[in-house]
Amino acid sequence: MPDPFVHLHLHSEYSLLDGAVRIPALMKKVKEYGMPAVALTDHGNLFGAIEFYQEAEKVGVKPIIGVEAYVAPGSHKDRNASSGRDAAYHLTLLAKDAAGYANLVRLVSIAHLDGMYYKPRIDKELLSKYGQGLIGLSGCLKGEVNQAILADDETRAWDLAAAYRDILGKENFFMELHDHGIEQQIRCNKHLLKMATDLGVGIV
Repeated sequence: MPDPFVHLHLHSEYSLLDGAVRIPALMKKVKEYGMPAVALTDHGNLFGAIEFYQEAEKVGVKPIIGVEAYVAPGSHKDRNASSGRDAAYHLTLLAKDAAGYANLVRLVSIAHLDGMYYKPRIDKELLSKYGQGLIGLSGCLKGEVNQAILADDETRAWDLAAAYRDILGKENFFMELHDHGIEQQIRCNKHLLKMATDLGVGIV
């Protein structure tokens, strides 16, 4: 019997202008598809975490609390980007235990209080400090690794992936593959598969 599918990158109504699904409706669909677990990774916030956890408990689904974090290219306190597009990259973070949830709360709070510049941002130094109990996925096309690939800077892409691996630990960092029929995703996936093998990390 094939392994069950678990959605690890999902936006709800709490991802304003990006997500639409309401959490009770999400859980109904998760049960319908026979998924044993599901993650919630709204953009830069944990606003739906409590409702998500409670609704998942009601239907017997394991809730995985996460966030699609905004990571500044330098310090989260820098304010020198020329646009919101240049101010942050995306990184999917999932809490794997209580310590990870506590650190996720810390990171999101710091992002809103100290890192707000177009988006609530963290940086690699903060991730290194509060990375215990977290699982990181390399992210969507707006992820830092993928952006380097699309810029034809393969060396930088490898260096970035290795940096995230070293920050979170080899067993806690995964290359995130997307395929929505977008040519850029197909291009990135070819690199990500090879990078995962050579860097000794998993693929999701």
